Amino acid sequence: MAVGRFYLSVLALSSLGSMCILFTIYWMWNWHGGFAWDGSIHMFNYHPVLMVAGMVVVYGAASLVYRLPQSWVGPKLPWKITHASLHLMTFILTVLGLVAVFRYHNDNHIANLYSLHSWLGITTVVIFACQWFLGFAVFLLPWASMWLRSLLKPVHVFFGASILSLAIASVISGINEKLFFSLKNATKPYSSLPGEAVFANSTGMLVVVFWLLVLYILQASSWKRPEVGITTEGQLLLQLGPGSQPFLVTYMPVTLRQPNEPW
Repeated sequence: MAVGRFYLSVLALSSLGSMCILFTIYWMWNWHGGFAWDGSIHMFNYHPVLMVAGMVVVYGAASLVYRLPQSWVGPKLPWKITHASLHLMTFILTVLGLVAVFRYHNDNHIANLYSLHSWLGITTVVIFACQWFLGFAVFLLPWASMWLRSLLKPVHVFFGASILSLAIASVISGINEKLFFSLKNATKPYSSLPGEAVFANSTGMLVVVFWLLVLYILQASSWKRPEVGITTEGQLLLQLGPGSQPFLVTYMPVTLRQPNEPW
C-alpha cells in the first residue's frame, strides 16, 4: 500500500511538472510571440521556460532520487551519479535561462538585477551552484571521510529543500513581474484579469502545487532511505524478495547490521 501511494504521488508529480513546463511554453508562445535566440523579446521568452524546467521540475526530480525504493539496496554510487547528473542538467538549463535574460537586457539597454525578483533569483542560483559543487566534491568523490559526510549531510539536505523553496518564490515573483510589465499599457489592465493574467496565475498555482507535493514526498518518513544503525518505529524496511526483487514491509524496531556504505 505504501509503495502504491509513493508511485501514485510520483505519477502526479510527473504530470504536474510536465504541465508547468507546457503551460509556461504556451504562455510565451500565445501571448508573447514565441522564441528566438537573437537578443529580442523572443529571446527573453526562453527565460521563464528554462527556469521553470530547470530550477523547479528537474531540480524537484533530482531531490527525490533517494526516495525511490530501488535506491535502497545495493551500491549507492549509481544513485549518487543520477542525483548529481540531474542537478547538472538543472544547472545547464539555469545558465541558459540567465543568458537569455541578460542578453535581452543588454541588447536592449535594460538594467540588470534591479528588482526583488532578480535579486531573489540570482541568490537562488548562486546558492544552488555552491550546493552542487560542494555535494559533488564531498558526497560523490571518494576522498571525503564518513565523519565529514555525516557532518555535512544535514546541511546538504537543508539547503536542498531551501533552494527549491527559493526557486518557487523566484518563479512566482517573476510571473507577477512579467504580468505587470506586459499588461500595464494593455486595453484590459491586470486588475480586470484578462485571459493572459488568468492563464499565468494558473501556471503559478501549478508550480506551487508541484512544490508542495515535492515537500510532502521528501518529508514522509516511510519513504526515506533507511539509515545504517537503529531504525525508527513506523518506517518501512526494504527487503529482498524472491528473485532479488525489492519489496517493502512494515516492521518492529530492529537494529540493521549492514556493511559500511560504499562510496
